[in-house]
Amino acid sequence: MLESLFNEFFSWIMLFVILLNISQRKIPHSDGKRKASLLIAVDFLIIYVLVIMCSTFSLPGWTEWAALALGIAVIVIFRRTFWPFRIHCRKCGKRMDFNGIIGGDDNLCRDCYYEKYPEEKKAEEEKRMTPQEKLERSFKDAEKVEDIDWDRWEPTETCVLTYVTDGDRILMIEKKTGLGSGYINAPGGHIEIEETKTEAAIRETKEETGLDVGSLEERAVLRFQFKDGLRMLGYVFFTSEYSGTMIDECEETKPFWTDIATLDYSRMWEDDRLWLPLALEGKKVDGYFIFSDLAMIDSKVVESEEIENEYGQEE
Repeated sequence: MLESLFNEFFSWIMLFVILLNISQRKIPHSDGKRKASLLIAVDFLIIYVLVIMCSTFSLPGWTEWAALALGIAVIVIFRRTFWPFRIHCRKCGKRMDFNGIIGGDDNLCRDCYYEKYPEEKKAEEEKRMTPQEKLERSFKDAEKVEDIDWDRWEPTETCVLTYVTDGDRILMIEKKTGLGSGYINAPGGHIEIEETKTEAAIRETKEETGLDVGSLEERAVLRFQFKDGLRMLGYVFFTSEYSGTMIDECEETKPFWTDIATLDYSRMWEDDRLWLPLALEGKKVDGYFIFSDLAMIDSKVVESEEIENEYGQEE
């Protein structure tokens, strides 16, 4: 009886095991389950050979069942080796998909697996990315300024800063809201649609300080790559020509005058201490910076004869 059953299903079982093992090869960290599928196949083959031998030597029928019981006993005794498969995630209890059941020795669902192996999640995401998405990912992942292809880098936000000086004094604002809240900086903000950078500098200075400015001189172009994906381009202007009455404060900022010599860089963005002293001397500056939230990761500041305007509007 057992012999006929084995003869009928042996080839199909072996084919299933072969296909299963091939599928397991495609799943990372599945050596244990691959080994288990092969051991089960070997155990089944041994049972089949014993059953054939019992039939060949005309042994009593119960010996075939004994051979089957022996094969099952081996699997039960060494079940941790023969049967590492689980239906539910070992960590969260969530039901796993087919690949999670047959592969992955950790027996983790997809979410828990990617939590343990984040580099594989990243690799899987990159496979589905468009060339533009891969480029943007390279910007976010960069740890050094040199790692970024600045010729292909484009800002997601474009802003202006305007430093107003009066002899030994400089006009600053304390930022009350938004990115860099609590820091001191020059008046500034985003360039609106159909607005030139000079127009934006004049408007933002008026809104944040109440002063009207003119004769703006562009002295710096700053590029900021943030780890969260924000890419900010900033144009920096200087002027000593202003008029009007300074406001006490507005919803976003509080303006104040301070001495240039005692400018408190500890309350400013980390990059300011690298390029601002050069700009205050009247030098032209190009700056490249990588930030993680408020912390600067890497930087490069270059003095230049002319400011690069490849991302800017016409004056």
